[in-house]
Amino acid sequence: MPNIKSAIKRVKTSEARTANNTTVKSAMRTAVKKAEAAIALNDATAAKESFAAAASKLDKAAAKGLIHKNAAARKKSRLAKRKNALNA
Repeated sequence: MPNIKSAIKRVKTSEARTANNTTVKSAMRTAVKKAEAAIALNDATAAKESFAAAASKLDKAAAKGLIHKNAAARKKSRLAKRKNALNA
């Protein structure tokens, strides 16, 4: 544990940020898995709703810098492609 006051604060803030980032990333992964599950079940309405939620979570994670914006775009694109294949 650091002795300097500013270093102690940095440790506290970094722990808080890490906890927050972990929850956001976990929620993103869960949303993506739900969308993939709905697509796998060939449920078009559930897939549409869960895709919208997953896209939103991916965008938010990319905006916060948790994942790269291109990675978010790639994941959204692949999900959208599979979702649209259900309707076709």
